[in-house]
Amino acid sequence: MFQVRIHGRGGQGVVTAAEILSVAAFDEGRHAQAFPSFGSERTGAPVVSFCRIDDREIRTHEPVMEPDAVIIQDVTLIHQVDLFSGLSPDGYVLINTSRGFSELGFGNFFNEYRSERLMTCPATDIALEQIGRPFPNAALLGGFAALTGEITLAAIDKAVREHFVGSVGERNAAAAATAFDYVTSKAGEVARASTN
Repeated sequence: MFQVRIHGRGGQGVVTAAEILSVAAFDEGRHAQAFPSFGSERTGAPVVSFCRIDDREIRTHEPVMEPDAVIIQDVTLIHQVDLFSGLSPDGYVLINTSRGFSELGFGNFFNEYRSERLMTCPATDIALEQIGRPFPNAALLGGFAALTGEITLAAIDKAVREHFVGSVGERNAAAAATAFDYVTSKAGEVARASTN
């Protein structure tokens, strides 16, 4: 089972991101579930959503305590919430920012983690460019597909277009594709740097 935890703030599409990811997995013939966890239900408050993907029926319904991947939609949560709780050194981290990990003030926190599984992506910038609004969720799902290989971009594209109809769906799908290309390119740079 592959478990994903998505952190963000109310109004950023955190819950929608988990739903779209689960639909994309379902469209690929897999079992999936998505559900949110709310604190204070207001715009700007920290929000967490969860997605599980498996090749067989998923029987558990608890919050994801040991994620295989963490997606952070709002970089301002980094020093406010324990975002990486339960994440193993083999886990994936995707953060919505144009800054690199070294610039985010983590110190030595990620020294034991696999550098090729740690990625930042300017998803909000991509969303502004492609959608015209600062909603990073579709872009981050494209980045997630590139980083983990757990889901295909085609499945994300289809699920995004089903969720956001018409031109909004097209623009969100374009944001996902742009982020997919961005993360693929950055992953290539990391791989080349590690072999030199």
